[in-house]
Amino acid sequence: MRRYDWLKEIQRLDPERDFLRIYRITATHEFPWDLTRALELALYRTYAVPSIGRLLDETAQLTDRAQKRYDDTALLLDAVVEHGFEHEDGLDAIRRINQMHRGYDISDDDMRYVLCTFVVTPKRWLDAYGWRRLSEREKHAMAVYYRTLGRHLGIPDIPRSYPEFERCLDAYEDAHFGWDEGARRVSDATLDLMASWYPAPLAPLVRGASMALLDDSLLRAFRYDRPKPAVRTLVRSALRLRAKAVRLLPPRTSPHYARQNPEIKGYPFGYNLSDLGTFPEPRGSGGAVPGCPVPQNRERS
Repeated sequence: MRRYDWLKEIQRLDPERDFLRIYRITATHEFPWDLTRALELALYRTYAVPSIGRLLDETAQLTDRAQKRYDDTALLLDAVVEHGFEHEDGLDAIRRINQMHRGYDISDDDMRYVLCTFVVTPKRWLDAYGWRRLSEREKHAMAVYYRTLGRHLGIPDIPRSYPEFERCLDAYEDAHFGWDEGARRVSDATLDLMASWYPAPLAPLVRGASMALLDDSLLRAFRYDRPKPAVRTLVRSALRLRAKAVRLLPPRTSPHYARQNPEIKGYPFGYNLSDLGTFPEPRGSGGAVPGCPVPQNRERS
């Protein structure tokens, strides 16, 4: 294969009909490392909305068990990418996500905003640091993929196109980003987690590099000092240099899924999708999952 052969295949596909195939190529062949970093940043952005950051602090999932929360989130989202919306494993992952969310009082607006971060943040990351930018078909397919995921999660009034996702995200951040003490604790714990993936002497450098990638709206919301311009320039230039090197590499012929990432550390002997995540008491009677739009799985031996 040549470097742009995957893109040529994408150009032959219909983003409304073949959105899963296109998104899977983009995420697992063309940009697996970049999409991992971008989705980390996408979830991190959500903490700056006080209602989200405060809830995450109250559950203690990202302050006391940050690695498990990271692993479980990545693995559940990854299962849908790998298996799709009709395969039982993909549906199991969606049910598990719904069971977690329905146990807490999360507004539809917050859920919609989180979905928007999954669409917009990767595109903006690749604009800045990718070895190429997303094509129009890829942006279209990404919007359809997350529109479909949002429907399975019962989110109303989902944007239909990439521009609509982008407008929704920007408007929500402008209206809702702000300071919250609990959200700051969640932010600190997340930065500490990322630093823990590297040898201890490198931890301050990793944390500093992570801070250098945050935009001013995030820094203000968490009340962090603005990184020195030279540090920002160094970190961002290093990522752009990496992109130039990646452009010269041959294309990936086998898919790379998030479960293969070295940052996933909590399940060295494997895992069951039904065991991942948190198990809060449902906000309904009889142990039901209120509002879950995906039929419950049959019992298994």
